[in-house]
Amino acid sequence: MSMIHRFAAVGLVAALVSVAVAADDTPRTIKSGALSFQVPGAWKSEKPKTSMRAAQLKIYPTKGDEEPAELVVTAFPGGAGGVDANVDRWEKGFISADKTTPKAKVEKKKGINVDVTRVEVSGRYVAPVMPGQAGKNDKPNYRLLGAIVITPETGYFFKLTGPDKTVAASAKGFDELIESIKVEK
Repeated sequence: MSMIHRFAAVGLVAALVSVAVAADDTPRTIKSGALSFQVPGAWKSEKPKTSMRAAQLKIYPTKGDEEPAELVVTAFPGGAGGVDANVDRWEKGFISADKTTPKAKVEKKKGINVDVTRVEVSGRYVAPVMPGQAGKNDKPNYRLLGAIVITPETGYFFKLTGPDKTVAASAKGFDELIESIKVEK
């Protein structure tokens, strides 16, 4: 193979990799009940582990983390206790270095046509492995990014949970997800 052909082949491979990476970053729309929202293309849809989950996505680990993060979307008619009860439950899923429950950062955000409560909390993750079961997680240096949307009929809960670095690296995509949330009429 001549030098020119080699450079052309290398250029073609680089172009194909670039297209594949760009395609992987292209946001895609997900529908969950009356909501639609966009997620980064790199976040991979998975079959939900339980029937309580309306959607489940895997976020591959960032360099330095060994485990992926997971975005779970649940929907509960009636709101499942509303915003405050769920923020409290999410806070209690973590323990800080001084063995207390950390206080979540809570902000009001806007989706396309709906108000969204954004929640962020971190520490040692000790929430139940599955709701209602005795087994608990025990994972240091974890973070949760959450979003709560309450409609007149349903409460929607978005929980992105995983190793701190991976979740922190996913924050921009999560905030773009929040901005894209739309209640379908």
